Amino acid sequence: MDISITDYALGATVATDLVNSSPTVRAAAGEALPGPDELAAFLSGHGVHVDGRPDEDDVRRVHLLRREVRALLETETEADAVEGATVLTGWAGQAPVLRREPGGGWQWYVPTAPGAPLVAELATLIGIGLLGVIRALGHGRFRPCSAPGCRGVFVDTSRAGRRAYCMPDVCGNRVNVAVHRARRRTASVPR
Repeated sequence: MDISITDYALGATVATDLVNSSPTVRAAAGEALPGPDELAAFLSGHGVHVDGRPDEDDVRRVHLLRREVRALLETETEADAVEGATVLTGWAGQAPVLRREPGGGWQWYVPTAPGAPLVAELATLIGIGLLGVIRALGHGRFRPCSAPGCRGVFVDTSRAGRRAYCMPDVCGNRVNVAVHRARRRTASVPR
């Protein structure tokens, strides 16, 4: 796998979605990656192409990686985040290379070691993405979800940097519905 150094958003998105696939975050919905088919769909849905089809061992290893990524997103200092992300990049990453793009420009890539396990390639992709976020946007973009009762965490790669929810379509909607219902109850109370 060749991982673009400049496209940090992909690694950050994979990190966020992987951490929030946990039953700890999803509560009633349960584990989002219970088996090889779901892991394959997760990877495909993020445009991550690996050799071969995931197996049960890959799923177990990705679950362990998910814990490490969550701990990294919850680091208190930028230095700790950089150290943790650097360790992830070393799981399968090799020396960066400069390659000419089809449009004629040059692009930095980090190739992964031939035959590297799926989890190592995923860790490298996430590590590079998180290092890119720290460099470009800062450690303050690693955040806990603002939804009451949610245990999710995320990396905010938005331009404005105002993202508040780990899963905006779930947590954000839940908060918006609660606010709307509270407003309606307040409006219907006779004065």
